[in-house]
Amino acid sequence: MTETQSEPQPTAFPQDRTCPYHPPAGYPSESRGQRSVSRVRLFDGRTVWLVTGHAEARALLADPRLSSDRSHPDFPLFAPRLAAVKQRRVELLGVDDPEHNAQRRMLIPSFTVRRTAALRPRIQETVDRLLDAMVAQGPPAELVGAFALPVPSMVICALLGVPYGDHEFFEDRSRKLLRGPGPADVVAAREDLDAYFRELIERKRRDPGDGLLDELIAKQLETGAVERDALVRLAEILLVAGHETTANMISLGTYTLLLHPDQLARLTGGGAEAVPAAVEELLRYLSIADGLSRVAVEDIEIGGETLRAGEGVLLSTAVINRDAAAFEAPDELDLGRGARNHVAFGFGIHQCLGQNLARAELEIALPALFRRLPDLRLAVPPEEVPFKPGDTVQGLLELPVTW
Repeated sequence: MTETQSEPQPTAFPQDRTCPYHPPAGYPSESRGQRSVSRVRLFDGRTVWLVTGHAEARALLADPRLSSDRSHPDFPLFAPRLAAVKQRRVELLGVDDPEHNAQRRMLIPSFTVRRTAALRPRIQETVDRLLDAMVAQGPPAELVGAFALPVPSMVICALLGVPYGDHEFFEDRSRKLLRGPGPADVVAAREDLDAYFRELIERKRRDPGDGLLDELIAKQLETGAVERDALVRLAEILLVAGHETTANMISLGTYTLLLHPDQLARLTGGGAEAVPAAVEELLRYLSIADGLSRVAVEDIEIGGETLRAGEGVLLSTAVINRDAAAFEAPDELDLGRGARNHVAFGFGIHQCLGQNLARAELEIALPALFRRLPDLRLAVPPEEVPFKPGDTVQGLLELPVTW
């Protein structure tokens, strides 16, 4: 930058979406001729870097000079409530190698393509049972509570060996953990989940089952490979991430398809072979896990800027996945696009461990929903459907539908 060029005023981050399936219009975008790496301002006035370019994002997410360690004093927090739990260790998502690699190795066998394929009949059975209940009850329905949330909740409970009878408790605490509204709510939710998993682990030690949590207790906890508190935190991450993200994708994906009937017709009329590409495009287009946080631990040259050690770095997946340099006509929903180079699941060593499971749930749930309810439509005008604020996982609070 020359002396005659003025530094643009940093924009605020995060911002709420004005449309639930488009990124906030106020975010910098390389596709609009703006920088791929630029400054943004957080709630506390701190200025950090925001990455919106696709190539830059993939390079940085694979760069060990960016840290995911949330206990780092300079790690960026983009909501006041997150400060309340900043010093709490976050397993898997919030640690770097070699700890991250060791934890991931423990879990990878349960999330492989082959293991996920074996779960597909159970996922299909869960989806069919929930749709049976919706049909029996008759229209209208609230799709988040009746379908979008129960599908992944039931599946992750079965995988982990967590009693689904406790779902109202852990879904409520998950919501408070991710959305607050205040720091006290986040702390209380975390303490409740800690207590729940401590008790569940002790119960399973006395009376083992056949879930992933039981396996981790037998192979990791009882052998001394992991401590109980670490296992508690790991179980929480798997449970919360395992149902919240996919639930949002099912509900927001349904809403988006209903407002794009030409693309919905491609999904419903294209046969089974069209489904995987449709799911990839919805993942790219919706990018619900926006705002990945990192901190630079060494200086990094990227996008014509220097990220100094100790500076916070955020990556907006929603904007990155609309980069015209990587995706033709990126703001258009095109279920035939077939692009798998999106970063909806992140990239690099912290790429989402459960992505195979999430894909399977979406590939089963969305076609089954429209196949079973071909006349499905919104029960209210689109603008009346409430959606989540910009400082959490993106999605719908409710989705009133009829058929």
